[in-house]
Amino acid sequence: MSLSTLTSVLVPINRAGWPFIGAFALATVGLALLSPWLGVVGAMLTAWCTYFFRDPDRVTPARQGLMVSPADGVVQSVAPAAPPPELGLCDAPRDRVSVFMNVFDVHVNRIPIEGAITRLAYRPGKFFNASLDKASEDNERQGVVIDADGRDIGVVQIAGLVARRIKCTLAEGQAVKTGERFGLIRFGSRVDVYLPEGVAPLVCVGQRAVAGETVIADLRAQEPAREGVRR
Repeated sequence: MSLSTLTSVLVPINRAGWPFIGAFALATVGLALLSPWLGVVGAMLTAWCTYFFRDPDRVTPARQGLMVSPADGVVQSVAPAAPPPELGLCDAPRDRVSVFMNVFDVHVNRIPIEGAITRLAYRPGKFFNASLDKASEDNERQGVVIDADGRDIGVVQIAGLVARRIKCTLAEGQAVKTGERFGLIRFGSRVDVYLPEGVAPLVCVGQRAVAGETVIADLRAQEPAREGVRR
């Protein structure tokens, strides 16, 4: 097996996952002592937990003005929406791109665009299915505002039906670069991005997005919003 093939299979594991993987492995040992079949089930769950916390490297486009997806998953919604009030971005609707992560997607979140963190706002809430529209308003969430060369972008990590923990490693005033890791959500969730006024989304509903790689908008472009056709 070549080195490139090996590294594509054995992707890095996010360090936040090791306590969970260890707990699953320890439980598997206990189950195996009770029954070999239970041990097999435990081993499968441990393998899934390890898979869930995978953290592969990504190749991020470097041109200034490009905004990339902060999450792996399916683009669930592209539509105008008012940002959450705690972000302080006023009530005027902005184009919002929502990316839904299921339990099999990579859950490490990445910075969508280079800039400075001007606001962090955590809001406790409920745990509806993150694929529902009301999740953006009612669910537990962590809001982030990025100043990208004078233009404010809102990013919101939203907990889901199974997700019970949002991790955000950012600090107000911190300088960030496009594609950098900034947190994760356990297990199955959603990330919303509120675009600046006059910036059109460049992804379509149903499209799969790759965190740190898929371009969702371009601050320098004059292209209108894209439409997609399922084929």
